[in-house]
Amino acid sequence: MDSGFFSHVVLWVIGGIATIGGIGAIGALFSLGRNASYKKH
Repeated sequence: MDSGFFSHVVLWVIGGIATIGGIGAIGALFSLGRNASYKKH
């Protein structure tokens, strides 16, 4: 296997995990904020 190809795959995997994690974190914070605002009313 080519070392350049392997590093490219690793970058893609890390990028995908970071993107999914970021979206998940934003979604969790958003839903938590909405739940908190619902409980206040």
